Amino acid sequence: MKSHSVDVVVPASTSNLGSGFDTLGIGLKVYNTIRVTERKAKGLNLVTPVSQEEWPRVTRILYEAYRLFFDRARKATFGLDVEISGDIPAERGLGASATLRLGVVAGLNVLAKTKFDRQTLLNLVAELEGHPDNAAPAVFGGFTVAGKVKSGFRYLRFSVPPRATFVTLIPRVGISTDSARELVPHTFNKIDAIHGLNRSALITAAFASGDLEQLRGLFDDRIHQPHRESLIPQLSKVIQAGEKAGAIGGWLSGAGSGIICLTLKKPESVARAMRRQLPDSDVSLLKADNEGFRIA
Repeated sequence: MKSHSVDVVVPASTSNLGSGFDTLGIGLKVYNTIRVTERKAKGLNLVTPVSQEEWPRVTRILYEAYRLFFDRARKATFGLDVEISGDIPAERGLGASATLRLGVVAGLNVLAKTKFDRQTLLNLVAELEGHPDNAAPAVFGGFTVAGKVKSGFRYLRFSVPPRATFVTLIPRVGISTDSARELVPHTFNKIDAIHGLNRSALITAAFASGDLEQLRGLFDDRIHQPHRESLIPQLSKVIQAGEKAGAIGGWLSGAGSGIICLTLKKPESVARAMRRQLPDSDVSLLKADNEGFRIA
């Protein structure tokens, strides 16, 4: 580690889990490392090369986190170099943007000696994200239920058993979160709203109890997945293939384009079945991260 540098290792996360829109999330054992280094010049400088198309989005994410941290810390700003490395692809519904935001604020927390606790870091990252479903598992790990309550964000966290494997299909083409959110209706009929409440409650209870077999049949979402399927038409076929091969169930990870099937057995068979429906993709067999971010 360089002098006056901090490495923040942040897990990926899958969110929504069907009907738990903007609320449910799980940390996953694949990581980004964000190195932040204090520098003499003012402002924020992204050291890591990124494509010309990605540069505006990535620098905006980093700078907004940098600016919000100093606003809330009420300390004099100092310049920051940011380096990004890791294995979490962007625009695949795996919380890549949350890792960048958390990496900056957690790294600055160490460099500036502000001693913000993890709850405060969650509040900052969730505010930047606009919702806490990726922020909470990135901060705390495990299965999290989180939402805004008054001026802050409240969360409950439960460890995910190691026997659970999250078979993650990653298409070659990503989906913009903003584009995916535009497809979600502003209002829902009573039947679909009740269905969503029921499913998100049952999913939470199953993870909280550790009885993952009770998750079967609970990921039949009506809130966002049907409306986003136009962006990834193979979604239902991929999930159905995974279930037929032995998975408990599956969902569109975040806004997509990643698709995840949860299984307690034969993850390789589930992976092969999913990939047959979308051959132009990669598949990873991931376990839950129950720790959240760490300072390396």
